[in-house]
Amino acid sequence: MIDNVPKLDALVIAPHPDDAELGMGGAILKMLSEGWKVGVLDLTSGEPTPFGSPETRRQETAAATETLGLTWRHNAGLPNRSLEPTLAARELIAGIFRLTKPRWLFAPYWEDAHPDHTAATALVEAARFWAKLSKTEMPGEPYHPERIFYYYCVHLKLTPQPDFILDISDQWETKRKSIEAYQSQFVVGRSTDPPTFMDRMRDEAAYWGKAIGSRYGEPFASREPIALRSMRELF
Repeated sequence: MIDNVPKLDALVIAPHPDDAELGMGGAILKMLSEGWKVGVLDLTSGEPTPFGSPETRRQETAAATETLGLTWRHNAGLPNRSLEPTLAARELIAGIFRLTKPRWLFAPYWEDAHPDHTAATALVEAARFWAKLSKTEMPGEPYHPERIFYYYCVHLKLTPQPDFILDISDQWETKRKSIEAYQSQFVVGRSTDPPTFMDRMRDEAAYWGKAIGSRYGEPFASREPIALRSMRELF
């Protein structure tokens, strides 16, 4: 399985390397700055792509991981372009949940044009349930993560109605650098005429920031109600 697995507060599950950075790089940075133990589980290599290669993608992922300041990131080795929530994949991911014991899981938003993204969401939800089962051959002890939140990294032109938006004004520049680490995906072969891909990412973050009265934001969804212990937690 996996050696030296830490206990995590939050685990971000990404269909491909770069999805975590795109969808919630700011949140990862913010949680880390607040002392949270955060990990990223990439489900596939993300290759092949037009301008990438397995080695290039590994190098880019390592650079992005260093930029974010992550100390734990793992690739599950599931097949890119044909990711499916099979029983074998469910057992594999549930085993990782049992070993890392995250309080919160973050998965891709459930509506998307990319089959790998919707498959990843179904896989995470099923693996969360399986992780609590007893009398299995999965590693670790039965464990059930408290919550799943969903980040937006979608291939549809949606106008989301998120359940909450996180202020990432202080984290935007570092998030931008983590995305730009994936040169083969977002720089090479793309037009340099404005608005560039990164221009659009900045504008999108600014849109969500405006919605909450800040400079930049990241939206999140939840299938379950979100509890507040005090009305002071709202702003």
